[in-house]
Amino acid sequence: MAKAALLGAELTHKTLWNPTILGVLVFISAVMLFCGSVYLLLGTNLGARLGFLVAAAALTGFLVLLSVVWMTTATPLNSPKGRESKWSVREVVSDPSDAKLKKVDNIQQNGENIATEDLANIRPFIDAALVVPNPATSPEGTVAGPFAKYENSSLYIVGEQNLRAYNLGGGTHNLFFHNPRYAAIEICDVKVNPADVPFGEKPPTPTCDPLLPHQWVILERDLGSIRQPPIFFFFAFVAFFGLSLLGLHWYEKDARARKASSLTPVPAGS
Repeated sequence: MAKAALLGAELTHKTLWNPTILGVLVFISAVMLFCGSVYLLLGTNLGARLGFLVAAAALTGFLVLLSVVWMTTATPLNSPKGRESKWSVREVVSDPSDAKLKKVDNIQQNGENIATEDLANIRPFIDAALVVPNPATSPEGTVAGPFAKYENSSLYIVGEQNLRAYNLGGGTHNLFFHNPRYAAIEICDVKVNPADVPFGEKPPTPTCDPLLPHQWVILERDLGSIRQPPIFFFFAFVAFFGLSLLGLHWYEKDARARKASSLTPVPAGS
């Protein structure tokens, strides 16, 4: 067990050798093993130049198909990904009409009520913005955001006690473009801090503190860029595939020219 723990510590401890140099060596070895072996077989049968062109065309064609799969997969878990979609807290104000984001001025009149299940999906993003990270449980280097002021998420209430929540916008236009989507969610501080309840006693049902004003959290939906890297890879692979096909075309033209120059002209019959 001690040897296994020591080995695990060595694997998790990052150095210049592991993973930097070791990763580069693994990549080069993989390319030489898989791509080099195919080129070796093609080169011995077709020649060095034609074998390289065929191997390059096959590889880049496969990468084009792979990038298409990356773009069309519903959840591309094993593909290059950009930012995932999320809600971003933009402001915390006393009323939506006071928000600097003017598009939410009339969200209470023009917006739609947020369903309970949708509000449950938004709550983690509110907690991430309002709760001060705990150094003991948070990843190293985590810093508190500009709106963080609560020690934990149990010190305020969201979606209960008749608190309101609205969203506005969303949808698409011109097929490819998205309309901005915003949300305004009312929160309140709890009347009794659960940490103040004596040990062994059941904490009371959370209720809003009537002496403290309610606040509104203004959020904007970030659609992310999860499929952006596969699109860039697709265009790059298409370009390399086109160059490979162009190289094969030039090789064929040269072969035809060499064959034509080696032919002996036959005199025309009289």
